[in-house]
Amino acid sequence: MSFDPGMLHNNGHTAYANGTGPGIRETGVVEKLLTSYGFIQCSERQARLFFHCSQYNGNLQELKIGDDVEFEVSSDRRTGKPIAVKLLKIKPEVLPEERISGQVVSSIPVHLDGKSAPGQVPTGSVCYERNGEVFYLTYTPDDVEGNIHLDTGDKVSFYMETNKHTGAVSARNIQLVKKKQMRCQGVVCATKEAFGFIERADVVKEIFFHYSEFKGDLEALQAGDDVEFTIKDRNGKEVATDVRLLPQGTVIFEDISIEQFEGTVIKVIPKVPTKNQNDPLPGRISARIGFTDKELPFGEKDTKSKVTLLEGDHIMFNISTDRRDKLERATNIDIYPDTFNFTKETREMDMLSAQRNHAVRIKKLPKGTVSFHTQSEQRFMGVVERELMAAKNASPTKSKEKEAEEGTIAYEDCGVKLTVAFHAKDLEGGGQPQVGDKVEFSINEVKRTGQQSAVSIRVLNRNSSNTKRLHGFVATLKDNFGFIETANHDQEIFFHYSEMCGDLENLELGDTVEYTLSKGKGNKVSAEKVTKVAAVNGIGDDIVVTVMMGKVIRPLRSVDPSQTEYQGLIEITEEGGTKGQNYPFGIMGMANKADCLQKGELVKFQVCTVTQTGQKMACNVVPQRRAMVECVKDQFGFITYEVGESKKLFFHVKEVQDGLELQTGDEVEFSVVLNQRTGKCSACNVRRVSEGPKPVATPRPDRLVNRLKSITLDDASAPRLVIVRQPRGPDNSKGFNVERKTRQPGVID
Repeated sequence: MSFDPGMLHNNGHTAYANGTGPGIRETGVVEKLLTSYGFIQCSERQARLFFHCSQYNGNLQELKIGDDVEFEVSSDRRTGKPIAVKLLKIKPEVLPEERISGQVVSSIPVHLDGKSAPGQVPTGSVCYERNGEVFYLTYTPDDVEGNIHLDTGDKVSFYMETNKHTGAVSARNIQLVKKKQMRCQGVVCATKEAFGFIERADVVKEIFFHYSEFKGDLEALQAGDDVEFTIKDRNGKEVATDVRLLPQGTVIFEDISIEQFEGTVIKVIPKVPTKNQNDPLPGRISARIGFTDKELPFGEKDTKSKVTLLEGDHIMFNISTDRRDKLERATNIDIYPDTFNFTKETREMDMLSAQRNHAVRIKKLPKGTVSFHTQSEQRFMGVVERELMAAKNASPTKSKEKEAEEGTIAYEDCGVKLTVAFHAKDLEGGGQPQVGDKVEFSINEVKRTGQQSAVSIRVLNRNSSNTKRLHGFVATLKDNFGFIETANHDQEIFFHYSEMCGDLENLELGDTVEYTLSKGKGNKVSAEKVTKVAAVNGIGDDIVVTVMMGKVIRPLRSVDPSQTEYQGLIEITEEGGTKGQNYPFGIMGMANKADCLQKGELVKFQVCTVTQTGQKMACNVVPQRRAMVECVKDQFGFITYEVGESKKLFFHVKEVQDGLELQTGDEVEFSVVLNQRTGKCSACNVRRVSEGPKPVATPRPDRLVNRLKSITLDDASAPRLVIVRQPRGPDNSKGFNVERKTRQPGVID
């Protein structure tokens, strides 16, 4: 039944007393709208009037905040306050402007249509460009012509309207100009000279694309890349345009079962495909899945171990289901180890010769079962004719760029003079043979090529004419060079890695080396022909048992390169030793060769005597460091400890001993290591000494406690909340429905 405003009576309300008689209509804007009532802001005067929803002539669901309305003014018979009655909605006036072109940037949620409370109509937004600037406008479902749903990215045209009461600008009379083209996904399956093909993820089909349509680095594009694209029709054929890369793994064609199944190969893949073979999955497997016998196809890429399959093989596999056409096939196929017991094939064990044989169904044998070399039992004597030449620009922190050149040994066999090559890996003992050195060796021959080389080489006599060899200890390792501490522990000698004979990757601080001295440009002394040898007594004899306390007053030069002296210096600081007596120390005096002793640090040490010089030096030096943990992040933290210019010391959680989880305020002991490449220090071997104070919850401030005590529930002047209506879920049931993500909160006034 339609509502006739002329038949509406005042329902007990009297005419308004300020001169507005009955029948005179006013206009205003809906300022507030609740379930059963609301408020109107008058347009002609400063007044805010109450109205009941029963006085609205129309569909209450269409009324919302900001709508223009026309009404009569009456008074409530109980309170005498003015109220609005006989409400009519005034349709907004659209300005006669030209239509504006734009696009939807935020569409209206579909699931909210028709379910929103009064005053909470869902909105979307559109944008348009003027003079290089982009402007955004809101719209409601009523503003869209044709009762269609707009999606983000759709091209539209519309008019602009300005609300004369609020000044808000919105879009009206929106018309769809062009729907946004849907994006498809796929995987690049082939690339040619100027074009390629994409295997689509929505259908079992390939689509062509030209390289001019690829938006990205064309050099990086390769088969197997995940992409998205737009399909367009050109000359009656579908092509992919606006092709863009997606993160690897975005596109998934198939679902692979977790469960493994057993089966038997009943048809193998032909080694040479026939001309009429169009089946990409020519192989067949018979298996019982559940209570049904199934025959599943498979292709070349479905074998897990790449073993040549034969009919009758007992196998295990997973089932792959294509998401596009639900086709099932066998994949991850692997042969059971006992399958060779059921087949009638002939198995062989042999070495590969120079013949072009093709091995199939290979089985791994224990290491050492097959040998490619033969080594002579006879030992030969010879003299080194050419030394090993080390690879240039090598570094212990980088992989080798070039193998060392081989050396040559001259020897006699049955009166015939011969030569044989040798390599560094075949040397026994620490010393590297020099030209003229007498050596003993065996001969190794490669079975396939007959090439011979000397192995198990041992130096018998050194050539007396060779330069004197010295011993030292590795003190510093940089990117391409290092320093050697002399046997007297009083200075360091430079050496370049190109002069290192042997494996640089195994070279560590404190290793004993043998070298010769040479002078280069500017009479600078450096070490040549550096060879790692067996460890010797590093610091000396006559070690005093007493452990002393001291303080580092000068670090090693590797820690402070600005100083001229190589040795560090420790001053005794406790009773039991002469107060103020100093003892030098080198890299071999450190208990931990990688530790980085700073000036001013306290240490424990012993005193020993250097055998060659009789000098007393500090040895077994152990730093006494204790500090507090300042903070701990996810995988690292910082200790309050000053090292150089930094007042914080970095540490990684893997350096914490016993796997403990450190907290801020814990007291710890640790070692400091210097990164030779970056020059920065960090803590290692971190051990917790004591736990810090546990965090305590901060109590409430006294002002808040006193205020809460002073508030009483009976105080009428105190602010209070009044529930106007209970909250309702999206399905209009009371309370919230936890299964639905959308929630409509209750209103509290």
